[in-house]
Amino acid sequence: MAPAAGAAPAPGTVSTTRGRSTIMQGDRAKAYRPIPPSMRRAALAAGLHAYGRGEYFEAHELLEPAWMGTADLAERALYQGLIKLAAGYVHAVRGNPIGFARNLRGAREHLETSLRINPKVSLDAGIDAGALLAEIEARLVVAATVAVELAAGRGPLIELLPEAPLVR
Repeated sequence: MAPAAGAAPAPGTVSTTRGRSTIMQGDRAKAYRPIPPSMRRAALAAGLHAYGRGEYFEAHELLEPAWMGTADLAERALYQGLIKLAAGYVHAVRGNPIGFARNLRGAREHLETSLRINPKVSLDAGIDAGALLAEIEARLVVAATVAVELAAGRGPLIELLPEAPLVR
């Protein structure tokens, strides 16, 4: 059954306009550039390797093809959560506590979505999303108190935060 006239397409609906494919994620059309599972796994591995080295911006960039490359909403949410986690630490390095917290909240939301849709996706990727969510939550608690430390001139933001959580 087709959606009613003027109604938004259902989540997961792929459409192509002028050679550009999009997929509905929630209520928004997002880029969709399909790549095979082997390439998504390679992008995930490369992104997590960069993340593990503390190269958060690089991790974010390396993970994007995996996110855009699948129509599976749970897989997309997992990759988006990891991208947001990396972006949070980009902001931490740059001394932006608001950007740090905002991206960690986004990471939490996407990872929770992935778990809700299909918990097997993160396990298949070798990621304990539940444990990662707990680590993110702990860092959000610290982020709420860091503003006082920054205002007192007690050091750069990245040094006031716990290390980035391990993903694998």
